[in-house]
Amino acid sequence: MREVQFFRLFSSLNGQELKTIDSRFPATALADPGSEAAWKGEPSWNGVAILARGRTPVLTRDALPGSSNDRHARYIEAACNGVIVGCLCAPNGNPRPGPKYDYKLDWTERLVAHAQELWSSELPIVLAGDFNIVPEPCDIYATTSYKDNALVQPESRALFQKLLEQGWTDAIRRQHPEATIYTFWDYMRNRWQRNAGLRLDHLLLSRPLARKLKAAGVNKEVRGEAGAIDHAPAWIHLSQRSPANAVAVLWK
Repeated sequence: MREVQFFRLFSSLNGQELKTIDSRFPATALADPGSEAAWKGEPSWNGVAILARGRTPVLTRDALPGSSNDRHARYIEAACNGVIVGCLCAPNGNPRPGPKYDYKLDWTERLVAHAQELWSSELPIVLAGDFNIVPEPCDIYATTSYKDNALVQPESRALFQKLLEQGWTDAIRRQHPEATIYTFWDYMRNRWQRNAGLRLDHLLLSRPLARKLKAAGVNKEVRGEAGAIDHAPAWIHLSQRSPANAVAVLWK
């Protein structure tokens, strides 16, 4: 699957997040297999990118609105073949309580506000990436070790629920309403080997794309490869009647 090949190349060159300045993004290497990119980097931390096979993504936004003081490279939007893709790497928020958790909640509030504007446009849109929120108890393995973690707090989950209440479709949960699906397995305590995972990475679809949703899933096997990062790529496939018959968004 070429989306997985891109993910392997992308992660091998850049680690878990981009963690690099814009000028060092490997656009040439990604062009060899026929992919073009839009990206926003940052030295040492964060960074997000959108890849498109055989298309040129047109960057329309390189920051989440609502705060002129937020310099983190955590959000971009690009238009590609009739679809708007919002790609994000949300704050982790740990440790809590504290300024990192406060920033997480503030950033996610801004995401919710911007998502409402996007939803109101009635355009075909996907919001995709590492939301750093476990939406429900079924999205984390049975444990008490995360009870104080920012990823599972009621405030975090309530903000994700606000997105769904706007009308966005959680593509993976729509396609697999009862399944245990994870996208993240920590390196510690053999959590990959025990399938002790969390679902942190989500693809939220506006109404025009939700109507075209044909399949969604996670390429879990990538996480088991030697030297793999702790996230696995999530994906969706859309109907061929959609402006784009597939959307591949890479993050982390």
